[in-house]
Amino acid sequence: MDNQKLFLFLALTLVVMLLWDAWQKDYGPKPIPVATVSESAGTASPSVPDAPPPAVPTPDAGAVSPEIIAAPAEPAAAATGERIEIKTDLLHLVIDTVGGDIRLAELLHYPVAVDNKDIPFRMFTDTLPDLFISQSGLTATAGGAPDHHASYRAQQTRYELGAGSDTLEIPLTWSDGHGLTVTKRYVLHRDSYLVELDVSIDNQSGAPWSGSFYRQLQRTKVAEKGQSSFIYTYMGGAFSSSFKNYEKVNFDDMAEWKPKQSYLSGGWAAMLQHYFMAAWIPPAEELNHFYTKALSDGRYNIGLVTQAQTVVPGTSHHFTSRLYIGPKDQDRMEKAAPNLDKTVDYGFLFFIAKPLFHTLQFLHAHLGNWGWAIIVLTILIKLIFYKLSETSYRSMARMRKFQPKIVALRERYGNDKQRMSQAMMDLYKKEKINPLGGCLPIVVQIPVFISLYWVLLESVELRQAEFIFWITDMSTRDPYYVLPVIMGISMFAQQKLNPAPMDPVQKKVMMALPLVFTFFFMVFPSGLVLYWVVNNLLSITQQWFITRKIDKG
Repeated sequence: MDNQKLFLFLALTLVVMLLWDAWQKDYGPKPIPVATVSESAGTASPSVPDAPPPAVPTPDAGAVSPEIIAAPAEPAAAATGERIEIKTDLLHLVIDTVGGDIRLAELLHYPVAVDNKDIPFRMFTDTLPDLFISQSGLTATAGGAPDHHASYRAQQTRYELGAGSDTLEIPLTWSDGHGLTVTKRYVLHRDSYLVELDVSIDNQSGAPWSGSFYRQLQRTKVAEKGQSSFIYTYMGGAFSSSFKNYEKVNFDDMAEWKPKQSYLSGGWAAMLQHYFMAAWIPPAEELNHFYTKALSDGRYNIGLVTQAQTVVPGTSHHFTSRLYIGPKDQDRMEKAAPNLDKTVDYGFLFFIAKPLFHTLQFLHAHLGNWGWAIIVLTILIKLIFYKLSETSYRSMARMRKFQPKIVALRERYGNDKQRMSQAMMDLYKKEKINPLGGCLPIVVQIPVFISLYWVLLESVELRQAEFIFWITDMSTRDPYYVLPVIMGISMFAQQKLNPAPMDPVQKKVMMALPLVFTFFFMVFPSGLVLYWVVNNLLSITQQWFITRKIDKG
C-alpha cells in the first residue's frame, strides 16, 4: 500500500468513524408533526405517570411491595391559572398556579444568539410546537391529592432575588377543605441552576392519607433551531440510578421502555439537548420507580415516582427533590449529582476526551480566549505525537524521493505483478524504505482527533465564544468560510509534499479530496475547523522540513 492510498484510506476512515459514532447515538433527532392543542389553554396537557408495577427485591431495598397507584384521567387540554414570575441572577422562571409547575425557564447568562444578546435562551416553554415543561404532583391511594392539574394558591405573583439575599423561597398551597393541606415550596439560590422543591403534606383530617410523589419532564420532539443536519447531537431522555450509571432513552423508545428493576435509589431523570439539559434529582437514599411515556399527540414524559407513604392524622410528611435547569457545565453538574456530567456525551472515546477537555479548560483559564486555547492545545497534541509524525513523514519523503525508480520498475515489468513486487521489495530493502512506515503513527492519532472533535462539538463553553476578527461564535460555522477555504488549501499543500499516486483514477480522487473536505467543513463549527487548520499547518511545516532534509541527503 503506497502512502497516497494510505492517506485516502485514513481520511475516509475518519469520516466514516465520525458518521458511525453519530449513527450509534440513537440515529439522531427527526422532526415529527405535533398534534394541534388548544392555544387558548396556554399549554398542552401533560400526562401523569403510569402506575408503577409491584416492586421486586433490590440489593439496597430488600423486598418492598408498595400500593399500585391508579393514574387520574387526563383532560383534553390543561387549564392555566395565575402566573408567578421568578428571577435570580441566573434564571428567569414562570410557575403556573395550576399544577404549581414550571412552565417557562430562561437562562439569563446564555443569549439566544450572538446578534440578540439581550434575549436569553429559553429552555422551558408551554406553547407548541417546541413544548418543554416540568411537572410534579401527588397521587393518592387514600384521600385526595393535588396532581399537576390541581389549583394552588400563591402569596404573590412576582419574586426576585435581591442584592443582599442568597436564597429565594416561593410557597404554593393546596387544601381539600377537610383538613389536608399540601404546600409546594420552591427554593432558589444565588449562582445556582438548581431549584429545590419541598412538598409538605399536613394531615389534620380524621383519616390516614396514603400516596406517592412524582416528578416528570415533558417535551415535544423537534429539531434544534440553527443546527446543521450534518452535525448530530443527541436530543432525548436519559436516566441514572443505582442499577445503571447512565442510560439514554430516545423519543422513539419511550413508548416501550421499562426499567430493569422496579424501585431504585438515587440517580436522576433528564431531558437532554445540545448544550443544555433539565434533570429531576431525588434524594440519594430515596427509592423511585423510573418511567417514560409517549403520548398520542407527539409529547413525551420522562420521570420518577416514589413508593407510597402513609401520613396518619395529626402528622405531616415531606417529599423533597431538586431540579437542574441549565447548561451542560461539567463543573456544576459534577457537584449537583453523581454521573450528571455524563450527559456531556463524548462517545466511546470519553476516556481520551475528558483529559482533552480539562486541558482545554486549563488553557482557557490562562489565555482568556477559547480560540487561542484550541490553538495551543493543537500545538501540545502535535508535540506529543511529534516523533510518531516524524516517522510517518520520513517514510513519505523517502517514497517521494525514490518514486522515479518505482515508476521505472512498473514500466519495466508491466503486468508481471510477481516480478514487480519482488523488485520493489528489493528496492525498499536497499534504500531502507518502509512502505508502511507512515501507517501506524497516523492510526494512533485518529482516536485523539475523534475525541477532540466531540470535545469541541459538545462543550457549551464554546457556545457564542468569540475568537478574533469575524469569528464571533466558535460553535457555529464560519460566516465567510475563510477557515474552511484555508483548510482546503492546506490539504492541497500537504498532497504536494507526498508522493504522487501511480493510478490515474486515484490521482483524480486525491486531487478532489481537498475540495470535498472544504465543502464538508463549511457546515462545521468554526472551533472544529480552527483545530484542523492549525493541525494541517503544523503538519505541513514538519513535513516540509523533513522532506527538504531527505531530498538534500
